[in-house]
Amino acid sequence: MDIKVLASGSSGNAYLVSDRHTTLLIECGISYRKIQQKLNFRTAEIDACLVTHEHKDHSKASKDILKAGIDIYISQGTKEALELVGHRINIIKAKQQFKIGTWVILPFDTQHDAVEPLGFLLYSNATKEKLLYVTDTAYIRYQFKGLTHIMIECNYSTETLKNNTKLNIEVKKRIIKTHFSLENVKEFLKANDLSKVEQIYLLHLSDNNSDAERFKREIQELTGKEVYIAEG
Repeated sequence: MDIKVLASGSSGNAYLVSDRHTTLLIECGISYRKIQQKLNFRTAEIDACLVTHEHKDHSKASKDILKAGIDIYISQGTKEALELVGHRINIIKAKQQFKIGTWVILPFDTQHDAVEPLGFLLYSNATKEKLLYVTDTAYIRYQFKGLTHIMIECNYSTETLKNNTKLNIEVKKRIIKTHFSLENVKEFLKANDLSKVEQIYLLHLSDNNSDAERFKREIQELTGKEVYIAEG
């Protein structure tokens, strides 16, 4: 499995995932022009785009993606929130599996202040690898078996957020209710079978409430796995 981080964080999220047979763009939260540039204008290789929810740091280029002739897979709530139209829109629902090329994808519900947000469990029939992609959620209610790759939000640490004097209490409450903390990532990883996991990507780190080196070190110590901080 090949994972390429195009962008990650509050300013925009976009990730390219390929099993060498089918290539997926997960999120399109930067401009289409930037996506083109980061892919050396080889966007024709993208078979489809998955979008978790309507917030602009995940969906900014959605209309241009459709104009470029790339299918988008989103929930009905996300479609309506973005006011998207077109025959390349594919509506998906939590817990209803679908296929794109060699990928079998199972969407699941997440906990965020969006209309109908989703996470994705992706299995490649070509490589027999299994990827979990989840971001912008306060918690994850599910457990997963046989994962080989994990892309998971690690937005903030509770201690850093608590000590951030630049944020008022309401903003802090919103972050806690809508994003995944370092502490929650640890508990999630401990609750799941990591025996086959090869790589863990920590996504969507907050500019002001995270510490990339610390997060990477602590997750590596906990899991014994390769850990990458998604930057772009």
